[in-house]
Amino acid sequence: MKKAIIIGYGPAGISAAIYLKRSGLDPIVIGKDYGTFSYDEIHIENYYGFEHPINGRELIDNGIAQAKRLGIEIIFDSVLDLRETFNNSFEVVTETKTFETETVLLATGKQRLQLNIPGFRKYRGKGISFCATCDGFFYRRKKLAIIGCGPYMQQELKELENLSDDITVFTNAKELSQPVDHPVVTDKITAFKGDQKITSIETANGSYPVDGIFVAIGTPSSIDFAQKLGVVVERSSLVVDDHYQTNVSGLFAAGDVIGGKLQIAKAVYDGMMVADAINKYIKQKNKA
Repeated sequence: MKKAIIIGYGPAGISAAIYLKRSGLDPIVIGKDYGTFSYDEIHIENYYGFEHPINGRELIDNGIAQAKRLGIEIIFDSVLDLRETFNNSFEVVTETKTFETETVLLATGKQRLQLNIPGFRKYRGKGISFCATCDGFFYRRKKLAIIGCGPYMQQELKELENLSDDITVFTNAKELSQPVDHPVVTDKITAFKGDQKITSIETANGSYPVDGIFVAIGTPSSIDFAQKLGVVVERSSLVVDDHYQTNVSGLFAAGDVIGGKLQIAKAVYDGMMVADAINKYIKQKNKA
């Protein structure tokens, strides 16, 4: 069993990994993409030590290289699920492997997914959901749609299959990564429509009645993982105590996902502080 797994290799996650490594622990960092720094036009101009602006992706790559130089294991994989186990530990499920760990640090930043489709904002929370585990119960035996095309969609689809036999997959003009045993609509989605709640998905070639829609595009965020475990969320931020621990014992969070100033300097500070908190938590747990 691992002592600490960090989900996310941005400034908060890598900083935490470096300080945990220096304290004698061997954390694993798992991540798949650059998150907010994915776009080439993002340049950092207000971070200490850089005379000239640095591209966001380059800054992340530098952090990863620094961690690797210290012998920190970086795994480039999508985390699809996070579960509590019976022995007060966690399972981190990726596309290729399942890890067991005493502690988890959520440091994936804030998901900024917005579908630029008419009706999306209007019906978000009124039939459009981002969490099958959280909200699927309310749609038992209903006509459901899931939007996505990759492993995350496949994972959420398994949850929905326990609740309904009437599920349609909408890829929104993307290519499906694996076949599914459900109807698939590959048309581009043009609108979400309804009255007080969502009632249909409109595409370029037709209209499809639905009772609920679950969005599973890309990879899940820290918020998605946390909500499944019952972590308190306020204003799209995870609530943590003075030691960066959520209300779930052993589950920590740092960086943009806990709110405050969404700045790299603050994320790096969070990483340093949460590493100290995780180290103390593990020592106290092993003494018990």
